[in-house]
Amino acid sequence: MNNFHPAAYYLPHESPMVFLETVCAVDDDSAICEVSVNPDGILSPYLNGQNALPAWFAIEIMAQAIGVWSGWHGIQNNQTPRLGMLLGSRAFKSTLNEYPNGSLLRVYATMLLQDDKLASFDCRLEINGETVTQAKLNVYQPDNQEIARLIQQPNVEDAIL
Repeated sequence: MNNFHPAAYYLPHESPMVFLETVCAVDDDSAICEVSVNPDGILSPYLNGQNALPAWFAIEIMAQAIGVWSGWHGIQNNQTPRLGMLLGSRAFKSTLNEYPNGSLLRVYATMLLQDDKLASFDCRLEINGETVTQAKLNVYQPDNQEIARLIQQPNVEDAIL
């Protein structure tokens, strides 16, 4: 039995920027999540004319699986989900240009290394048990002071023209 909340519970995002539905598993080093591709689902605003999802969305879906992993661990330590940043991806490969209508996308994110704020994850996306997309993602989790500096509005007089 799945004892997890919906994916949005673990993410600092709000609809329509949540791209995952179900959390299947989380452990010390990995997370497994799912989302379905259909015109009635959470991905509906991003589907093309054939109700398929472009494969380049996989990067954000994978990043959100990492966010679920981080959010779940934070909640275990009585912290609210925190903002994370995708720094980049390497070795992105996809056998599909789009994920067809009716597909159930299962995303796996497995930590390769982590220090205080930086981490690297090996990610893959499966449809019906077959890996269709894979990538390595590098992520960064800023502390509250860094977030405040990032979102601070510059003063007009400080702007360099």
